[in-house]
Amino acid sequence: MSTVENTTTIRKFAGNQQFLLLLVWFGMVAFFSAFNSIFFSTAVFGNILLDWAPVVLMAVGQSYVIISGGIDLSVGSTVGLSGVVAAFQMQHMMESGKNQWLVIAIGTIVAASVGVIIGLVNGFLITKAKIVPFIATLVTMGASAGLAIIYSGGAPVAGGPEKAITLSVPWFGPLSTPGLIVVGIVFICGLFLHRARFGRYTYAIGSNEFAARSAGINVNRHYLKVYALSGFLSGLAGMYYYCRLGSGAPTSGYGGELDAIAAVVIGGAALSGGVGRISGTVLGALILTTTTSGLIIIGVAPDWKQVVVAILIAAAVLLQGAKGDSRGARK
Repeated sequence: MSTVENTTTIRKFAGNQQFLLLLVWFGMVAFFSAFNSIFFSTAVFGNILLDWAPVVLMAVGQSYVIISGGIDLSVGSTVGLSGVVAAFQMQHMMESGKNQWLVIAIGTIVAASVGVIIGLVNGFLITKAKIVPFIATLVTMGASAGLAIIYSGGAPVAGGPEKAITLSVPWFGPLSTPGLIVVGIVFICGLFLHRARFGRYTYAIGSNEFAARSAGINVNRHYLKVYALSGFLSGLAGMYYYCRLGSGAPTSGYGGELDAIAAVVIGGAALSGGVGRISGTVLGALILTTTTSGLIIIGVAPDWKQVVVAILIAAAVLLQGAKGDSRGARK
């Protein structure tokens, strides 16, 4: 292979967002392991994946929203409200003596349905009421968080099926049954974004909404679908937290909107819309959860997590800006 070909190959890898994210993740693992060797263990990695699953669910939905040119600040509150509503439903069914697996299945449907309803409200406020996405989802964020506290009295809701928490026990390497389901959902969402017409419409609207309308795309209807999808995945994240904790807590999704946005931006999506990949979001979420576990293991207070997340977001945005400037210079 010639020197020119070698240089081209190196540049190709250096410009690949996913490759750079993998390098960052491996670097983080090496850094935290150097401070405490226990970090490089199956048990810790399993715990990281337990934390990763709900974050990546919220982040994948957020990916669709951001690529379409919007933002969804309500994902964290949706997680809390959906988990609480599902918990009450399962508690009631258990009191009636229903089969535990049936109760878990119904609880999952209820949690997902709550998420879809919130997503449709977001879509309605944006497409019909003509409220900008930031304000519309800020409204539902506050309303959902308030309803979760009112509905639950501010306390976790238990009394559901005991088998729910056993589902979070890893059995496929470091992955549990809910974890495997999350991997499957993420894979399907990736196929829809990158291989299906739904994904092409999402990119088209985020790149140029006016051109998308001119091409015959029903932009308003697509926005409704995108926000409903984001709510649906956040609702599933609420059920995931229930299975892991054994109760539905109104604060289970606290800060989830920041984690979701951070994962998407770190993964290479542009906040202006039209750019992003699910693989990048997956790695972005993994970097976030690895950071959280790593800080705890080396003895840093968990309160620093939000500071680190903010720094990661700023670094990702600056990197995108630098890439944009370099492309402009080449032109």
